[in-house]
Amino acid sequence: MLTVNDIAVVIPALNEELRIRGVVDDALRYCPTVIVVDDGSTDATLERIAGLNVTVVRHPERMGKGASLRDGFAKALELGKQGVVTMDGDGQHAGHDIPRLLAAANQYPNHIVIGARLKKRALQPKYRTMANHFGDWGIAWGTGYQIADTQSGQRFYPANVMALQDVPAEGFVFEAEILISAAQHLGTRVVSVPIESRYSSQESEEEFRASHFRPLHDLFGITSHVVRRVLSSRSMVDTYREIRRHPPVIFDPPAND
Repeated sequence: MLTVNDIAVVIPALNEELRIRGVVDDALRYCPTVIVVDDGSTDATLERIAGLNVTVVRHPERMGKGASLRDGFAKALELGKQGVVTMDGDGQHAGHDIPRLLAAANQYPNHIVIGARLKKRALQPKYRTMANHFGDWGIAWGTGYQIADTQSGQRFYPANVMALQDVPAEGFVFEAEILISAAQHLGTRVVSVPIESRYSSQESEEEFRASHFRPLHDLFGITSHVVRRVLSSRSMVDTYREIRRHPPVIFDPPAND
C-alpha cells in the first residue's frame, strides 16, 4: 500500500512567479517530498520558492515539458520513490487531490492515474473543452482504450512508467506519448479521478498566467504524432473495435481535507 512517504510530487515550472510558491506550499501539505524542475525560467520563479523544503532541478535554458518530466522522474527514482504525482506550476491543480490520486493508485495498482477536470467543467473555456475532447479521441487510437481528460497535467505515475526509456516525444506531446508507450510496452492502463477545473473566470478572483499550451499548434502535434504511431503499428479496424470495448475508467474517492 503506497503512502505519501513512498511518492514525490513533481512540478515542472517555466516562468511561474505568479503562483509557484502557493503551489509548492499546497503540495507540501500533503506530501513531504516535492521536486520542482525549473525549465530555464527568466522571472523570479526560483526566488519565490527560496527557503522552502523542496528539491530543485534546474535547466539552464528552456528544454520543454517533456524534458522537465523526465528529469523529475529521474530525481524521484534516485530518491527511491515508487511513484510521483505531477502538478503544473500555474496553480490549476490543488494539493488536496493528491490523497485522492494516491487512493486511486492503491485501488488500481500499476495504473497511471489522471486527475480529470470533470468537476465545474462549465468554467473551462470552450476552446479548451473542445481541444480536450479532440485529444482524448486521438490518444485512444494510440492506447487502444478510452481515457477521460488525456490533456490534464495532474497525474500519478508508477515507478515502472517513470523508468520507461526512449519515450519518442518532447514538449506537451510527451504527456500523450507516455500514455501510449506505457500501454504498448508495459500493458499499463489509466484510471481517471474527477477534479475541479480551475481557470480565470468571472466566478473566480484567482489569477493565472497565460497557458503555455497552444491548442491548435500543440494538439496538431499530438494528433499527428499519434496518427503516425497508429498507422505504423496497428490495424485501424482492430484498434477501433478495441477502443469501443474499453470505455474510460472513473474512480471518485472522497476528499480527506
